[in-house]
Amino acid sequence: MIDLRMLPSVDKLLNDPRMILLIEQFGRGQVLAAVQDELSAIRSNAQEYEPDDLGDPLIARINTRMAEQARGSLVRVINASGVILHTNLGRAPLSRSAIEAIQKAAAGYTNLEFDLENGRRGSRSLHARELLCHVTGAEDALVVNNNAGAVLLALSALAKRRAVVISRSQLVEIGGGFRVPDVMKQSGARLVEVGTTNRTNLEDYEQALEKGVALVMRAHTSNFKLVGFTHQPELAELAALAHRFGVPLLDDLGSGALLDTTRFGLSHEPMVQESLQAGADLVCFSGDKLLGGPQAGILLGKADLIAKLKRHPLARAIRADKLCLAGLSATLQHFLKGDAEQEIPVWRMISVSAHELRVRAESWQQQLGRGEVLPARSTVGGGSLPEETLPTYVLALDIPRADLVASQLRKCATPVIARVRDGKLLLDPRTVLADEEIPLIQQLNLILAGVR
Repeated sequence: MIDLRMLPSVDKLLNDPRMILLIEQFGRGQVLAAVQDELSAIRSNAQEYEPDDLGDPLIARINTRMAEQARGSLVRVINASGVILHTNLGRAPLSRSAIEAIQKAAAGYTNLEFDLENGRRGSRSLHARELLCHVTGAEDALVVNNNAGAVLLALSALAKRRAVVISRSQLVEIGGGFRVPDVMKQSGARLVEVGTTNRTNLEDYEQALEKGVALVMRAHTSNFKLVGFTHQPELAELAALAHRFGVPLLDDLGSGALLDTTRFGLSHEPMVQESLQAGADLVCFSGDKLLGGPQAGILLGKADLIAKLKRHPLARAIRADKLCLAGLSATLQHFLKGDAEQEIPVWRMISVSAHELRVRAESWQQQLGRGEVLPARSTVGGGSLPEETLPTYVLALDIPRADLVASQLRKCATPVIARVRDGKLLLDPRTVLADEEIPLIQQLNLILAGVR
């Protein structure tokens, strides 16, 4: 136990040469707060401290506290889990072009809402609109902050205090407790469920439409599979029925695939272009899932419907900012140029061959001088392609207390997220970016040096 009379004064600490360097780096106010917090912790838990905890160790703790504070709570991590669209890790990493576009937009002023031709106020809704229409064939487009916002806006603008018909099997919940029925309630729309959990027929929709509804909605079950004795009408059938009654059809795709996932050994994920071609009047999806761009909610479809959404007061509350629009535009350019598989990290991860992954895992094994390269499976994640996996190779480290090592990796300067299975630490190269390999190996070597 420490004698509190041994504690140095605040002034003495602040005048230490090492603390003066901290003050120059972080400012006197922040360093003063750190010193006071550290001394307060010692006073509150004096029985846990010894005299040796003062002096240099005290200065070191204050230094560490300042470094952690400067780093902030949101930091870059290395995703070695093999989950491509890891929702908890921010989903899609951006392409180099998207990052550069965001940096340019952030560095100065932009023409976000300024018409350069006539020198008057412009509209931010124009940015990315032309690219979205060109890539998908839509009449018009609108970008908001995320897909939940897109669904809420569509329901609020088109069906407030009116009925919206949807199959009972599509009343889905996605991560974070976002539920379709709750969104409908918030929008003011009245939910009309049709069919059963596993089977909904076209006649079920027709009976509801005969009673009068404002909107037909389809929600793609992107985060689970319904198998067995099941049935859902084809989207084209549903669109034709809705149009016969003069009612628009909203298709919530969620994932937003613009490329055919079957080319990469995955099951077919409904594509945005297919929904529009099948007759959907509005299609909404996320920008940071299979599109591979920044977080955004994208609405595409008929020009008259998009115009209604743009005029709705909620559109301003959930509008996208200049950084999102810059990154999204750069991401869409990859689809136009045909280099999405090479330039967009998500699609590069999906399309990479198992052979290349094995070579990378073997390289890690050689650099670490330990471990075993084993076949495994990666997942797409992010509420996309449920139960779909891709063949991969992982570096498996059979070490004591693999869970403890995984915890230590999460506390590194650049945290590493890995899997632990059957007592082994697994590192999947599929989701580790090229510029992350050196810090990954360096940090692993440091931690493994202390593991016996």
